[in-house]
Amino acid sequence: MARLVLNHSTNIEGLIPILQKLALNINIKTITPAVISRVRGRSSKLTIRLSVKTINGYKAIARKGKTAQEVFISTNLSKDELKKVIDTYNIG
Repeated sequence: MARLVLNHSTNIEGLIPILQKLALNINIKTITPAVISRVRGRSSKLTIRLSVKTINGYKAIARKGKTAQEVFISTNLSKDELKKVIDTYNIG
C-alpha cells in the first residue's frame, strides 16, 4: 500500500478519494499532490492523465473545471501499466 502525502491544505475537489483508492495498489510507493494552477480549457469531470517520467515514477495532471493539479506518483510500473491503473479510477 502506498503512502499518500497530504502536505497541501487545498486539493481539487474529489481528488483525494481517487488517490486513496490508487494508493491501495501494491506497486505504487508514494503519491504526492502538488501545485494547483488555472488552465484555459474546461474539463467537466475530474480526470487524471500521465504527463512525464520522473526519476522514481511519473508526474500526472488532475483536471477538473478550469483547475489543474500536479500529482507525483512514485512507482516501478511502466507508463502503460500505470495508465491502466489510473484509467480504472478516472471518472470522466
